[in-house]
Amino acid sequence: MYISRLALDHYRSWNHCVLDLTPGINILQGANGLGKTNIVEAIEVLSTGLSHRTSSSVPLVQRGEHAATIRANIESVTDPEPADDGVNTSADAVDISDMKPVRQTQTTTLEATIAARGANRARINGGQSRYLREILGTLPTVSFTPEDQQLVAGDPAVRRSFINQVASLLIPGYANRLQSFTHVAKQRAALLKQLGQWQRAGSPIDAALSGLEIWTGQFIEAGVALSRDRQRIIAELNKLFGPLYARLAGVAGDLPSNAEIQDAAQDGGEQAAVEYVPSFDEILGTQAPEPLISQHFQRIYPGEVSRGVNLIGPQRDDLLVTLNGMPAREFASNGEMWTLALALKMAQYRALCEYFDTRPVVILDDVFAQLDESRRTEILRFAAAQDQVLITAAAESDIPILPANESAESGEIPVNRIAVADLKRRDEADAERAGEQ
Repeated sequence: MYISRLALDHYRSWNHCVLDLTPGINILQGANGLGKTNIVEAIEVLSTGLSHRTSSSVPLVQRGEHAATIRANIESVTDPEPADDGVNTSADAVDISDMKPVRQTQTTTLEATIAARGANRARINGGQSRYLREILGTLPTVSFTPEDQQLVAGDPAVRRSFINQVASLLIPGYANRLQSFTHVAKQRAALLKQLGQWQRAGSPIDAALSGLEIWTGQFIEAGVALSRDRQRIIAELNKLFGPLYARLAGVAGDLPSNAEIQDAAQDGGEQAAVEYVPSFDEILGTQAPEPLISQHFQRIYPGEVSRGVNLIGPQRDDLLVTLNGMPAREFASNGEMWTLALALKMAQYRALCEYFDTRPVVILDDVFAQLDESRRTEILRFAAAQDQVLITAAAESDIPILPANESAESGEIPVNRIAVADLKRRDEADAERAGEQ
């Protein structure tokens, strides 16, 4: 699977941008500030419905515009089915034993409209407009960025965003459940804030508590469903994460296969793990946690009314990354944090490969400067094995060179170099001509 063409309209700094991409490695090279990261971020948004850079759609839309558009042509390559089970034994039968089957390519066009206000919409092959969250998984991607270290060292919100991105691709219906929970959480928080204002004004609130009870019931139902999804996806990632970290922290080599992952798990060395830390911790001890969570809310609702916020729930979940049983955020070195983050993203990649039975598009956004030489070589080896990789870099010297005899069976990797400065000049010229009309 690979993207053959990407087009952006009014996306962040881009007025209009069209670029042709190829299988293999695509390098977007240009000075900082030209919009390289904006291009690959748009692919991430089209893939997952989310950006790792912002939780709001507003910054994604060019200033002064109401919406941005992202369009991509996606090529899926499939092996042909056998043409015939019959056998031609006639004298004039054609010998096809040396003929290679022709692989078939199917083009799918995705289009997303990112609204500054309102819901984001999408179309597949120009079809019916639907919510963007309904097409997630059509284009699986994995992004490696300079911010990845924050998956270990940063705030819980960063890790929740990561969980949401992965789960939206791997669990059908997750994005809809996340949307439903977010709506209920906002409504409940608004009511808590209103009750707090009435209470401070000396007004009675007993009559309004029945409404809070209704919203609390919906909050618990939606929150438990979301928590179960997260519990499931983190357990799957953990199976891959520890062995991948052991491989990355040890000798350099290609991204291990499933068999190698299992072998690595038996090798000892530093032990890394990821663990779900739910705010609804009641789900860890029972299959029916709703009554216990309801009792928990009854104990804390005075504090919720006073502060005007939901004090527990999936909006306060976290992902705990540990190294040798200790919280990596507190005890890991800077280099270990980078390796842990890299292993977490590679675990995401492996999970997507298994689920979709295809290689995701890989994005390497200005990551090489953050890694030591062995990790740079490791991730470049990984990139060389993918169907398509997009690399952003300010200068060609920022990209390490992989020895040709390790790059591919042929000894060469197809590389498509894109000068972002040229794209920017065309964009500015088009905008100037449009302004003159």
